[in-house]
Amino acid sequence: MDIVSPPKYIKNILVTLESHDFEAYLVGGCVRDILLGSCPQDWDICTNALPEQIMDIFPETHPTGLKHGTVTVMQGRHSAEVTTYRTESAYSDHRRPDTVQFVTDLTADLARRDFTMNAIAASARGLVVDPFGGIEDIGSKIIRCVGEPEKRFQEDALRMFRAYRFSARLGFSIEAETNKAIAACSSLASALAPERVQDELQKILRTDRTRVIGHMIRLGLLNDYLDGDPDNCPDLRILSTVPRKASIRWPVFALVLRQCGLIRNVSVFLTCLRLDRVTVRTASAADEICTRGLPDQRTELMQIMSIYGVDAVKCAYYAYDALYGTRREKEVVAVLKSGACFSLDKLAISGGDLLALGYKGPELGRMLQFLLDYVIHYPQNNTREILLNIAAKDSENEY
Repeated sequence: MDIVSPPKYIKNILVTLESHDFEAYLVGGCVRDILLGSCPQDWDICTNALPEQIMDIFPETHPTGLKHGTVTVMQGRHSAEVTTYRTESAYSDHRRPDTVQFVTDLTADLARRDFTMNAIAASARGLVVDPFGGIEDIGSKIIRCVGEPEKRFQEDALRMFRAYRFSARLGFSIEAETNKAIAACSSLASALAPERVQDELQKILRTDRTRVIGHMIRLGLLNDYLDGDPDNCPDLRILSTVPRKASIRWPVFALVLRQCGLIRNVSVFLTCLRLDRVTVRTASAADEICTRGLPDQRTELMQIMSIYGVDAVKCAYYAYDALYGTRREKEVVAVLKSGACFSLDKLAISGGDLLALGYKGPELGRMLQFLLDYVIHYPQNNTREILLNIAAKDSENEY
């Protein structure tokens, strides 16, 4: 079965290992992606050669994970991870194995993997090893654990998040027993680092199948980050109406959760998930806008854009539209397209002009803000001559 057409440097690694009388197979996500007709982003190789034997065979290697049998093999400017077949012991932290044991049997190595679709191996010559029915599950668009589902999730709790991430990315259904095991093991998510949870959620948020996050919430996978009843979670497919940018979907996601009573504070929620400060600030500002209510007048919209910034205003409007099925974000787009002045950098004069008129310190800042408010209400008067005339008439801000 000739399904494999890896890059030349990958094929060279496979063939070189075979020429030294070792087995060598592509494994995991790259095989899955090939079967799905997409180009793999990463290429992983497994072999019965021990790490020291791999380093003896190839002239340039890096011992990136010797404890777990992984060696990075360099091929010119390219590299690939080559890992010795292994089995794994208990996972005390529900994330990584305490110890690993190298083995010579490929099937034993595949048996430790998470899902059947990721437990398929393929040689350079097209020999496919699929002991757990992964090809059939890919054809049926099913995500199924290898072996006993609860055991897989007890070993590595992040696999529960990965199941839903693959479901969102590929449009696959999670097999019933696998989903049942996620419900039974959901409390193990507490052992996961927030950064890992954030990473998996972000990958889901950037798909068109954001509704799966609702399933995750109802199963209890995000209980550590929520304040309200998970059963009150809305249909989160509404997030798919928002642009896929993480900088937009994270704030909107947080706003939707707060509006539905699942969290009390968007800033606390996002900070707990280790989101960056810019995203947290944007979400907090957008939440303030939503709390005070979206403005009805264009001038009011321009004023909040000047106060909170375009990104926060956009997120507030996107959240409102997602929740209530409106299209009010068009109001923001219209202001932006009009070229209207709603920020100091769009004023026809600058702080330097006011300095020349004798303004300084707080007086200068107050006059700039006064002029901006004036231009928002009278956009046709945003000219250098008019604004300089206003500023020059009264340095004590009588206007």
